[in-house]
Amino acid sequence: MTLIETEPPLAEPVTLADLKAHMRIDLDDEDALLDSLIRVARAHLEAVTGTALMPRGLRLILDDWPEGPVIELLRTPVQSIDAIRVYDIDGTPHEVAADGWLLDATARPARLAVRERLRPGQPINGVEIEFTAGFASANEIPPELVRAILLHAAYLYEFRGAVSADMQPAAIPAGYERLIGPWMRRAL
Repeated sequence: MTLIETEPPLAEPVTLADLKAHMRIDLDDEDALLDSLIRVARAHLEAVTGTALMPRGLRLILDDWPEGPVIELLRTPVQSIDAIRVYDIDGTPHEVAADGWLLDATARPARLAVRERLRPGQPINGVEIEFTAGFASANEIPPELVRAILLHAAYLYEFRGAVSADMQPAAIPAGYERLIGPWMRRAL
């Protein structure tokens, strides 16, 4: 199971102005660094929660259909299923009709049931599910997740000299886990 971003988000959930106000920074000298820290903090939060904050296109690639009736899409909330393709032995894609699937878009992770499952002919990467995930706008993102990004980006900024940029995120600020706790993926 592989999840690929096909269309990146058009904006970040936290603006540079929001972060600078949070950190009480007036100068523009380090705007590029602050922008990169927002991206790192957002990417980390999305990775640990399975939540897509801003709308983006994603492709879930499976070797074959799972044994159970439900496919976990690994990101939530899902706005739409854009296409489901099954590849035959020659690598030719065959579309699964839209009336043949049922989506639980708000479950964490989002879930998809496909009624008629064509058998993939190729042994690997035989099924592709294209979907759009993310909150419709930045205003819909839960405030605790926005706050977590602000805290994390500010923390990364404060320790920017201790850890190189390519090693980020190296640490998590106090209180971060409590903010994102309700959004964490839990294993049984």
